Amino acid sequence: MVFSRPFPSYSAIAKGAVAALLAGFVVACSSGGGLYGPIQGDNRPHSGVDRARGMPVQGIDVARYQENIDFRTAFQSGIHFVFMKATEGKDYLDPNFRTNWVRARDAGMPRGAYHFMTWCSLASEQAAWFVANVPNDPDALPPVLDLEWNNHSSCKNKPSRADALEKIRLMLDVMERHTGKLPLIYTDMNFHRDVLEGEYFPNAFWLRSTAAEPHERYSNRTWTFWQWTQTGVVRGVRGEVDRNAYYGDQNDWLTFLQTGCDPRAIAALAPSGRCQAAK
Repeated sequence: MVFSRPFPSYSAIAKGAVAALLAGFVVACSSGGGLYGPIQGDNRPHSGVDRARGMPVQGIDVARYQENIDFRTAFQSGIHFVFMKATEGKDYLDPNFRTNWVRARDAGMPRGAYHFMTWCSLASEQAAWFVANVPNDPDALPPVLDLEWNNHSSCKNKPSRADALEKIRLMLDVMERHTGKLPLIYTDMNFHRDVLEGEYFPNAFWLRSTAAEPHERYSNRTWTFWQWTQTGVVRGVRGEVDRNAYYGDQNDWLTFLQTGCDPRAIAALAPSGRCQAAK
C-alpha cells in the first residue's frame, strides 16, 4: 500500500513519553523499586508464561469491567501502558472509555484505544463508528483492532476467510488514516489459525497466550505485545485485569513511543511515510 501523504510526526507522544518515564523513575526509586523491575501479580499463574513476568515493560488492557481505575497508582507501581476498549461493532461505545482516556492521559500513562470487530455489521459502518468516537490524539498510542470470533455475543456469523480479510484490511486502513498511526492487531489463537495465519500485514501484532509463549502457539508470528494473563492483579485496579508485556527493553519501548512502530520494522516501513520519529 502506498500513501500519498506523510503521516504526522510523534512529537507530542515522544515528549509525553520522556516525561512519563522520568516521572515513573523518580517515584519507583523513591519507593525502593525499579522502573523496569519484574512485577508480580496473577491470581492463577501458569508456568508457561513465567518469562512474561520478568519482562521489563509491562502494561494492562481494560474495559468497563475494571470500573474506576486509579491510573496514577498503576503507573507509579510499574505499569507502563494501557490499552482501553473504545468501540465495538457499529454502535457500541464502552461507557468508561471517555473517562479512562482522560484519566490515563492526566496520570502520564501512555494509552491507546481498541475496537472490537464484530461480524454482523459492515466494516465501513464499524470504521465510521470508530472515527466518530475515538479522538485523533497525537499523544496516544497506535489504535488496536481486536480480532476474535464473536463466540460470547449474539452475533454468530462466521464469514469466509477472504471476506474476513477484506473487512479487516478496510478497517485497518480507516483507523490508520484517522489517527495517522499504524494500528496494532490483537488476536487469539483460534482467529489467527482460521484467518490470519500465513497472511502478511505491516501491522505489529499483540498476541494472547496465557499458557505458553506466543511463538509456541502462533507459528512463530513476530509479536510486539503479549497478553500473558487475564487474572492479573495491579495496584490501582479493582479486581482482575489482563496483563501484557512489550517485547523489548526500555530503549525499544521509547522508540515505539516516538514512532508508533516496532523498532524491528522501522527500516521496512519508513519508505511508506510511517514511523516518523519526533525531531
